[in-house]
Amino acid sequence: MMKQIQEQTALNPLHSHWRLADDRNVLYLSPTGETDAEKTVELSPEQAGRIREITAITSSLLITLLIEKQVTAVHLVGRKINNREWAGSLATWPDTPAVAPTQAQELSFAEQIVSEASSVIAILDSRGKICRFNRLCEEYTGLKERDVIGQSVFKLFMSRREAVASRHYIENFFRNGNAYEIERWIKTRKGQRLFLFRNKFVHNGSGKNEIFLICAGTDITEERRTQERLRILANTDTVTGLPNRNAIHEFINHAIASAGESQVGIVYLDLDNFKKINDAYGHMFGDQLLQAVSLALLSCLEEDQLLARLGGDEFIVLAAHTSQAALEAVASRILTRLRQPFRIGLIEVYTGCAIGISLAPRHGQDSESLIRTADTAMYNAKEGGRGQFCVFSPEMNQRVFDYHWLDTNLRKALENDQLLIHYQPKITWRGEVRSLEALVRWQSPERGLIPPLEFISYAEESGLIVPLGRWVILDVVRQIAKWRDKGINLRVAVNFSARQLADQTLFTALKQALYDLNFEYCPIDVELTESCLIENDTLALSVIQQFSQLGAQIHLDDFGTGYSSLSQLARFPIDAVKLDQAFVRDIHKQPLSQSLVRAIVAVAQALNLQVIAEGVENAKEDAFLTKNGVNERQGFLFAKPMPAVSFERWYKRYQTKKMR
Repeated sequence: MMKQIQEQTALNPLHSHWRLADDRNVLYLSPTGETDAEKTVELSPEQAGRIREITAITSSLLITLLIEKQVTAVHLVGRKINNREWAGSLATWPDTPAVAPTQAQELSFAEQIVSEASSVIAILDSRGKICRFNRLCEEYTGLKERDVIGQSVFKLFMSRREAVASRHYIENFFRNGNAYEIERWIKTRKGQRLFLFRNKFVHNGSGKNEIFLICAGTDITEERRTQERLRILANTDTVTGLPNRNAIHEFINHAIASAGESQVGIVYLDLDNFKKINDAYGHMFGDQLLQAVSLALLSCLEEDQLLARLGGDEFIVLAAHTSQAALEAVASRILTRLRQPFRIGLIEVYTGCAIGISLAPRHGQDSESLIRTADTAMYNAKEGGRGQFCVFSPEMNQRVFDYHWLDTNLRKALENDQLLIHYQPKITWRGEVRSLEALVRWQSPERGLIPPLEFISYAEESGLIVPLGRWVILDVVRQIAKWRDKGINLRVAVNFSARQLADQTLFTALKQALYDLNFEYCPIDVELTESCLIENDTLALSVIQQFSQLGAQIHLDDFGTGYSSLSQLARFPIDAVKLDQAFVRDIHKQPLSQSLVRAIVAVAQALNLQVIAEGVENAKEDAFLTKNGVNERQGFLFAKPMPAVSFERWYKRYQTKKMR
């Protein structure tokens, strides 16, 4: 009979849930867990006390109750649901006493996992009331679970604005049942901490079968701080502290995207002589100079303009909601400031710049195109001379195309023997031909004969001038050897650039070629521009001395048009100065040019230097130069530059004519 009563009671769905208040020792039983109870069971003070010892952690308890006048072993599972109530479910199966310990052990294990988890875990009902609050939650907040059960999570941990957003998320969660993740700053005992919450469904283990929101959060504050530090490092130039290439691309694209009808512009600048300064004084000095330049540039900007270092000696100024006039004003201020010297320690250096300007949307729709057009404008400014700025125009793209065509095809020209040497004779005041000047030409299968003015500057920029110069000097030596074998003994002048002087292998190659071709003397004259002497005077002096000792003569080309001083004529072992065509042209009509040439000749004679004039095109020019002490002349009046075979024929005719 006892067994039947127990089974009937246990299986009766009307009595599957219980509830206990803190003010009466009465257990309320109901089939649904609602507040209206169908039955009540009196508890002893001891029994009520045992139940009230249950915390917010779901627990189990085995007690004996008098239900429907029958003594029944009941297994209670439940927890404290708020500050004044406990609730849960009950089981009255015949084997309850036997299985209860196992269930209690399993429940305790599950609860321990929740309580001791390495994540903060809070369980909320549909109204945002706290149902569970694990140990890690307590450690972070300093609040105990028993004190927060039943309280609103919005009021405890969120601002009003955060609460509105969270209510929206939670309402959607209970409406749609979609799990979601969210990052949220939480005020803790350690200050504001950022948590990543992963939110999912959980079914209530006590009371009616409701769906709750389980919020499992991981403290990602340090992870985010590390990510932010890495982001800053990835977007910051380590030398100057300015935004770097990666950052400025993002800033430009963002500015363009949010520009609306206004213009976004950049000022792209490239420092002059930075590499030479870096090589001369070291990288540490170079870094200090970059820092000083950065501060100088910042002083030239408006408040809403941004400075970034693109890399090397290149900087970019970004201006949103701007105009061409505003960018030109910035460029002018920068040029003015960089004309002043920078003092690093005891050393004072000058570093000007060339500037290119471009604006979106006219010159580019994104950072790549805008920087590219500004770079093109900057190179155009460089070609116009130092200390200038230039605003991009579509015509400048032709220069970029030409540069890439020349860079690609000049390499092929070196590999495929498309280069050739033309020779122009120099005539002494007695009318003799003793020397020539070697001038390189490029016979392109695509464009025909290309003069040096159209490709030498590109060779300088790309570094191709080094292999090109080596090819020229070796080809010239071989040609001189052929003429020697034919009884034609002439010297040939070859042009050198500053970059070629830095190529230490050039001298070695020439010396070896002279040995291989059985020369007992050096028939090569080296023509240097005045800029070669000032860009690295120590290196220039060393190389010039090497060539002089080998037997080469040193000619200073374009004399009077560059940066030379009389002290350089005395310091360097120079054998001749070469008057630029600017002095020679129409000299018989130009009193000022006549005075300058007389003065130059007088100085050269005093220093025992030869004087050579180039660009002589008519007899009147030649007559004045010869009369006033110029030693050699060259120009179209006598002969145009010509291939070696053509020169031989010209030379024979000239010699025959001279002998008559």
